[in-house]
Amino acid sequence: MRKPNFLLITTDQQCADHVGCYGNTVLKTPVIDSLAQQGRRFDRFYVASGVCMPNRASLMTGRLPSLHDTRCNGIPLSRSATTFVELLRAAGYKTGLVGKCHLQNMTDLPPEMPTPALPQGKVAPPDGLSDAMKNRWHEGGYDMELLRLWRENPSHRVQTPYYGFDHVDLATMHGDLVEGDYARWLVDQVGDIDQLRGQKNALKDERYSAPQAWRTQVPEHQYPTAWTGDRAVDFLDMAAQEDAPFFLHCSFADPHHPFTPPGKYWDMYDPEDIVLPNSFYAEYDQCFDPVKTLRRQRENGDARITSTVGFAATEREAKESLALTYGMITMIDDTVGRILQKLEALGLDKDTVVIFTSDHGDFMGSHGLLLKSALHYQSLVRVPFIWKEPAHGRMQSRGEATQALASTLDISTTILSRAGLAPYFGIQGVDLAPVVHENQADIRKAVLIEEDGHAPTFGLDHPVRARTVVTNDYRLTVYDEGDWVELYDLRRDPDELTNLANDPGFSQVRSQMFEVLARELMMSADRSPFPLGRA
Repeated sequence: MRKPNFLLITTDQQCADHVGCYGNTVLKTPVIDSLAQQGRRFDRFYVASGVCMPNRASLMTGRLPSLHDTRCNGIPLSRSATTFVELLRAAGYKTGLVGKCHLQNMTDLPPEMPTPALPQGKVAPPDGLSDAMKNRWHEGGYDMELLRLWRENPSHRVQTPYYGFDHVDLATMHGDLVEGDYARWLVDQVGDIDQLRGQKNALKDERYSAPQAWRTQVPEHQYPTAWTGDRAVDFLDMAAQEDAPFFLHCSFADPHHPFTPPGKYWDMYDPEDIVLPNSFYAEYDQCFDPVKTLRRQRENGDARITSTVGFAATEREAKESLALTYGMITMIDDTVGRILQKLEALGLDKDTVVIFTSDHGDFMGSHGLLLKSALHYQSLVRVPFIWKEPAHGRMQSRGEATQALASTLDISTTILSRAGLAPYFGIQGVDLAPVVHENQADIRKAVLIEEDGHAPTFGLDHPVRARTVVTNDYRLTVYDEGDWVELYDLRRDPDELTNLANDPGFSQVRSQMFEVLARELMMSADRSPFPLGRA
């Protein structure tokens, strides 16, 4: 019996409710909606971490950031880490990645977090012994996605197999400034790309003033989203000629700041039509302390509005950013339509599982914020997840949504299970097959989310660390800063406006949730490697 093919489609920074089938009445995503109508939509799917590199590494390994060690942006995934794609490849799958990978650093800028101070009067460790893991990067090969090498060395390319991928068409960075294989292709198309793209070459549009937003000159058919779709179509053409199953990860770099949807997608949505989250209008006294700090920084002119960390936005900025994000998402939806049409034209749809999800979310106006940082609001940590079986696949009640708790960790385990492969020792994901096929609801009792910030924020001189546990009813987040604790009743307060952490009436709930968090942390401790033998 032929093994199933897999088409995993991911976006970069998309909230769960930024899809039509998740209840958004403004945004148009008919293609993704159709996947949900034919498959299973997960309404409570959570990331393992709210930023890019840690969560992408968790997707690939099925392990939490504290285990695979890519705790924050800036730490490449170890080449010694086992990925589920490697198991598929070993089982005879043709494996491919088109678009964004970001398992390694894209720049060689110094880290934003401060270097630990040397204790007074103490001698620093010698080279090679300055970290807890000796010679972590000694084998090399951690510069595959490095922007500088792609620009300076015309022969530089990703060396495969790359974390299990035999075929890689790489896109790094974001907006119309994407690099890697995409930029090489664009040079062949237009010549000097530095005269075409970026804010300095943007078309004038005085209607928009949001930070990190410009009207790109790059036409739709040459924009990174279109290129990623084209490369996915090319891979499917190649796969159709092979007598082997395939796994294709089609990874879009949008939606993400800078906000640069091309052509008709730029003003497809009017900011005046955008409805901001209820929490955008929360009173200052109602805000969590870190949010108050971000609001004060904006009022004082100290906000980092051009960085990667979250900042407080004006109403107009938030509406513009959402409108432009919607444009990027609709372009992705149109591109996914082309890919699915090719899948069907080649007859591959009869044997292909299609999965759609996002790397993480974005504040996108919730609590008055844009972008991301160590605040685990639903807009950041809850993302869309849709699993569509082939038409002949065993699946009850197609088109029904599930309230089952699930995590990015579960993707690898579920794909391996569907391929008839056992997972490797130490994987932490749960097999979602009972949810997908029979719509069972109690696969997980809780979801653990980790965050180790890569940059100082909230007015502090160091990054913040946070741990979150989500259950059917509540979200508890504990920070390493003072008495920062959040507790929300997600059933009665889905906008997370009322922090119950210090409410005497919820002291028992707080205690219970701390126990759940402690248990989840204990159960998530590493079980790998397997013992060599008896002591």
